[in-house]
Amino acid sequence: MGLLDSEPGSVLNVVSTALNDTVEFYRWTWSIADKRVENWPLMQSPWPTLSISTLYLLFVWLGPKWMKDREPFQMRLVLIVYNFGMVLLNLFIFRELFMGSYNAGYSYICQSVDYSNNVNEVRIAAALWWYFVSKGVEYLDTVFFILRKKNNQVSFLHVYHHCTMFTLWWIGIKWVAGGQAFFGAQMNSFIHVIMYSYYGLTAFGPWIQKYLWWKRYLTMLQLIQFHVTIGHTALSLYTDCPFPKWMHWALIAYAISFIFLFLNFYVRTYKEPKKPKTGKTAVNGISANGVNKSEKQLVTENGKKQKNGKAKGE
Repeated sequence: MGLLDSEPGSVLNVVSTALNDTVEFYRWTWSIADKRVENWPLMQSPWPTLSISTLYLLFVWLGPKWMKDREPFQMRLVLIVYNFGMVLLNLFIFRELFMGSYNAGYSYICQSVDYSNNVNEVRIAAALWWYFVSKGVEYLDTVFFILRKKNNQVSFLHVYHHCTMFTLWWIGIKWVAGGQAFFGAQMNSFIHVIMYSYYGLTAFGPWIQKYLWWKRYLTMLQLIQFHVTIGHTALSLYTDCPFPKWMHWALIAYAISFIFLFLNFYVRTYKEPKKPKTGKTAVNGISANGVNKSEKQLVTENGKKQKNGKAKGE
C-alpha cells in the first residue's frame, strides 16, 4: 500500500512528525552555534548575508543590461584605492590569524574549536569574522567590471567564487569561528595580499604592466592553495580531528570544484594558442581590476577626454 492509499490521519501524522523533526533539528543547530559571535554584525540571522548575495546575483544579471547603452566608467583612482585597501585588509586578517594562533599554541595538524572567551580565541574569531566580511567587500570586483563594461571578465568561475565564498563563510563563522577554520583563511588572506597588490599595480596603467610578468604564477599559487587545502583536510580526517566531519568533506568537494575551474582557466589562458587581445588579461579567473592599454588610448590620465565622446569621471 502506497502513501497515497493510506488513511488521511496516518499521512498527517507522517507530515507532522517530519515537520517536528525539522523544527527540532533547526533548534538544535542554533543551540550549538558560537555564542561569542551571535550579536556581531550580520551574524544574528543568515538573511542579511543571503540578501546581499541575492542582490549581487541580480546586479550580475541586470547590471550589463543597464550599462548596455551607456559609456563605461573610467575608475583608475577608485581601483587603485580599492585594491590597495584590500591589500591592507587582508594583511590585517593574516596578521591577526597568525599572531592569535601562535599565541594560543594552535596546531597546524589538528585544532579543535575553543568557544571560550580567551583573549587569543576571541582574537581569532574576530579575524575570521573580518575574513568573512572581506568576501562581501570583494563583490565590488564584479561591480567594477560591469560598470567598466568588462563583461567578459564576469565568468562563471568569477561569480561562483565570489558568491559561494561570502555565503558559505557565514556558516563557518556562525558555528566554527576558530580551530581548523583558521588555516584556510590564513593561507587565503596571504595569497590575497599578493593578488590585490598585483591588481593595484595594474590599475596604474600600461606603463607598469610590462613589469608584472608574474601574473600567471598567481593562478598557480591558487591551484597550490586548493591542493594544500585538500591535503590538510584529508589529514584531519585521517587523524580523526575533533572538528565537524561534514565540514571536512564539504571543504574537500569545494576545493576540488575550484581545481577543475581554475585549471580550465589556466589552460585556456596560458596553454592554448594566443588570440588577438581585445581586452585585459584575466588573473586567477577573477581578473585584475586594473586599467589596460585600450583604456588609455580612449581616456586621458584625468579621465575627461575620449576619442568618441566624453568618458564618465573617476
